[in-house]
Amino acid sequence: MKARTLLLSAIVGLAPVANADEGMWTMYNLPQAVYDQMTTYGFTLPYDNLYSSEDAIKNSVVLFSGYCSGVVVSPDGLVFTNHHCGFEAIRSHSTVEHDYMLNGFYAKSFEEELPNKDMFVSFMTEQQDVTDKLLALGIENRTGEEQEDLIDSLATAMTDSVKETDKTLHVEIDPYYEGNRYYATTYRTFTDLRLVFTIPKSMGKFGGETDNWMWPRQTCDFSVFRIYADPETNGPAEYSENNVPYHPETWAPVSIEGYKDGDFAMTVGYPGSTERYLSSYGIKEMRDATHAARIQVRGVKQDIMLRHMRADQGIRIKYDSKFAQSSNYWKNAIGMNKCIDSIGIISQKKEFENRIREWQDSTGFLKDKLDFDKLASLYEKRFDRVRALYFWNETFRNSNELVTRAMRVNNGMSVKGPSDKPSKQYVQFDDNSDQWDETVDKEIFAALLKNYKENVSEEYLPQFYKTIDSQFNGDYTAYVDYLYKNSVLMKKGAKLHINSKKFNNDCGVQLGLDLLEYRADQREALLEFSDDIDNYEKYLCAAKVRMEEDMPHYSDANMTMRLSYGQVGGFTLNGKPSGYYTTAESIIEKFGMGDKEPDYYAEPIMKELLSATDFGKYQDKTTGKMQLCFLTNNDITGGNSGSPMFNGKGELIGLAFDGNWDSLSSDIYFDSNLARCIGVDIRYVLFMMDKWGHAERLLKEINAPVGRKIKNNK
Repeated sequence: MKARTLLLSAIVGLAPVANADEGMWTMYNLPQAVYDQMTTYGFTLPYDNLYSSEDAIKNSVVLFSGYCSGVVVSPDGLVFTNHHCGFEAIRSHSTVEHDYMLNGFYAKSFEEELPNKDMFVSFMTEQQDVTDKLLALGIENRTGEEQEDLIDSLATAMTDSVKETDKTLHVEIDPYYEGNRYYATTYRTFTDLRLVFTIPKSMGKFGGETDNWMWPRQTCDFSVFRIYADPETNGPAEYSENNVPYHPETWAPVSIEGYKDGDFAMTVGYPGSTERYLSSYGIKEMRDATHAARIQVRGVKQDIMLRHMRADQGIRIKYDSKFAQSSNYWKNAIGMNKCIDSIGIISQKKEFENRIREWQDSTGFLKDKLDFDKLASLYEKRFDRVRALYFWNETFRNSNELVTRAMRVNNGMSVKGPSDKPSKQYVQFDDNSDQWDETVDKEIFAALLKNYKENVSEEYLPQFYKTIDSQFNGDYTAYVDYLYKNSVLMKKGAKLHINSKKFNNDCGVQLGLDLLEYRADQREALLEFSDDIDNYEKYLCAAKVRMEEDMPHYSDANMTMRLSYGQVGGFTLNGKPSGYYTTAESIIEKFGMGDKEPDYYAEPIMKELLSATDFGKYQDKTTGKMQLCFLTNNDITGGNSGSPMFNGKGELIGLAFDGNWDSLSSDIYFDSNLARCIGVDIRYVLFMMDKWGHAERLLKEINAPVGRKIKNNK
């Protein structure tokens, strides 16, 4: 790699001023001006109650299993997150006999709460800027690979240091501002997380793909888990029957007072990734290479899954989660591409880049570093290869079980057997037959093999395509049948002795090698362009921040905790107001379409419950309605799913679960007129727990008389 110079000084010391509503702000260094703007909107807690006090809001918010957000709502460690965030856990416990996905689940005692493999929650305990430490260690004078090694070594050293006082902590260092700065975050992670409550999928995913990324919404998108801890220390512990519910020092108070148009609203969570500093050339590549491949391939795969899922309940249980994961960002990519074109984002970016060129000419800043013509040329040269690689990713990664095993067995599986006897060493796959179906798996694989060849040029075909043509006369189904029949990878419980002739000659193993070699070759070829592109994008970020040093500049999202703030309220599109909440009447209307649209089907009990004339304490006092979902102009993205939505007193009023179709380009361009966060009203959540689930013990626990304001006495 070429040496890279970090333009750290370009954004050192900036104190941004709030641009109302836009921004995913880090909390440890939240600018005073941002807090002041929040107070004008109606936030009433002291500044320290956001991050630094013992009962700070950040202390009740969790990173949920690395891909979602959640919030602790009780003194016994109950966690609220979205239904779709708990989807795989719910699916994994479901069988045809006990279909928790279809029928829901409520643990009526601690003993009935269900443990989950490979799930966790992490609490952020501290964050700090370590850019100066890295500068002092000479990071500016190192290659990219050396920089990564240095960052890892500093994170390890900082982890070792914090473990001297608390063994449950670890430190991660992440880049901010396109790699111009680095922050270190300290986490405490709990791995014993148990499913406590979920409503039926008909309500937790109400509207399905029909309503996904749309408004209005009526989805009751929540699930409930509990953190378990070591009984002696109240700290993290691996799963054990002896573990007890975790007792946090603080948790989020839940409000049933509701909200009205213009009220303050704040979302705190772990947004995954935004690219608002990305150049016009990068956005074009995103639209025409990345998103285009995702849309095309997933459309083929999802059609096959859906057909089989609708025909067989057992297959539906196996593929529910896979379909949901695939379709979510399939539809997101469709919406983003639509918005990129309708808003004219690429042309707007080009105009802004012309302003930076003019500013460069007048100031000389980065004149010898940031070259837009070279940046454009590099993106153009790598376009076809990037497009082909994304078709490869969508076709072969996590699309079917055989290919997943074929690549894993060649890269990343732990080897069993005696280390001093190579002939006895082997790998073995766990029995995961409850997660896939051979007929569906084979049909998807054959269809995607054919689709890949039809969409990329000859030079981007892995080696095994020659075998398909020469030995199977281009018959993809015959090739797939052969692999499943003959590869030991698909033999249940088989030990694969890795140093044997049988292993090395296995057709599935050879397929995996071909795929991995192809990917490695393509990535190596892309390095010729990618390192320089990354540098230019970094310079572009630094130039933008320096040119606009009197304006706000928050860093792009990177799956670390962020705060966004704004107000409750709708939007206007083509002269039509959206409204800012939905009611029980609106879901009853959609229930009536359930016989024609499966995404609107729900069990008769749901219609009965939501047809009530009086919803008691869950009914809004101002409108007199049972309000289901609502809108704010909080700035969110993927990863914010399950994020708590707070009112001006720091009380929980909802859980974020989606954005609106009209602003799906917000990952690269925030449109303050259209961008909205869709949340499920916490009163709707509690109503379903009460009237459908009869979860009195949980409601009593959530409504415990102590909350964030008072520390729990353990």
